[in-house]
Amino acid sequence: MTLRALIADDEPNLVRHLQTLLAQVWPELTLLPPAFNGLEAAQRIATEQPDFAFLDIQMPGLTGLEVAQGIEGATRVVFVTAYDEYALPAFEAAAVDYLLKPLQLDRLRMTVARLQAQAGTGVDAMSAAVAALAPARPAQPLRFIRASSGDLMHQIDVQQVAFFHADEKYTVVQLVGGGEHLIRTPIAELVAQLDPDQFWQVHRATIVNLAHLAGTRRDEDSRLFVRFKGMQQELPVSRAYVTRFKAM
Repeated sequence: MTLRALIADDEPNLVRHLQTLLAQVWPELTLLPPAFNGLEAAQRIATEQPDFAFLDIQMPGLTGLEVAQGIEGATRVVFVTAYDEYALPAFEAAAVDYLLKPLQLDRLRMTVARLQAQAGTGVDAMSAAVAALAPARPAQPLRFIRASSGDLMHQIDVQQVAFFHADEKYTVVQLVGGGEHLIRTPIAELVAQLDPDQFWQVHRATIVNLAHLAGTRRDEDSRLFVRFKGMQQELPVSRAYVTRFKAM
């Protein structure tokens, strides 16, 4: 089986350096002509469907994270960057690995071993990521949310919630029809308490109520967004959760 990889980086010297290292540690890998900006990378991945994509995070047009969020299919992503603060968003985008510049040969060998292991199993990395992220079914799904407003305590039926969205230290409870409340319960706790058949996490900061979805939209860069009935607002879907919507 011939495996193919695309390197995307706006610095030609770094592209050549990664090509040289990959030729040493994985000579059987076919390297496609590189992409030098995010838009080109997104288009090339969509049309050529490489097995792997090595994406710089800071690129013109689209960042590597934005490119990754728009990927459909089984292309596995490795992020390559000089900035370690992107590590958490990278893994939330279901990356196989995260390499820091300047690249080290021994560290790249570890990445190659991970890629080879995934290629050998034939497992869709996105499906595996979604399965790992899916919450266990609660014994008794949450039915009401309590939110205070001054001296008044609101009892909110979760069926009337369009979505939950983290906003700094609060979580916004967006109601059908436009009203909203602020609560302190974090997204991670909510997703563990809500009915997983009706409430889907679509981003590290967002849970949506499927009963109020109008549909999905893709922009010109293939990034997925969800839309709600009777509302103008739409919300992005992280790459780790995109596969959940393929059957819809």
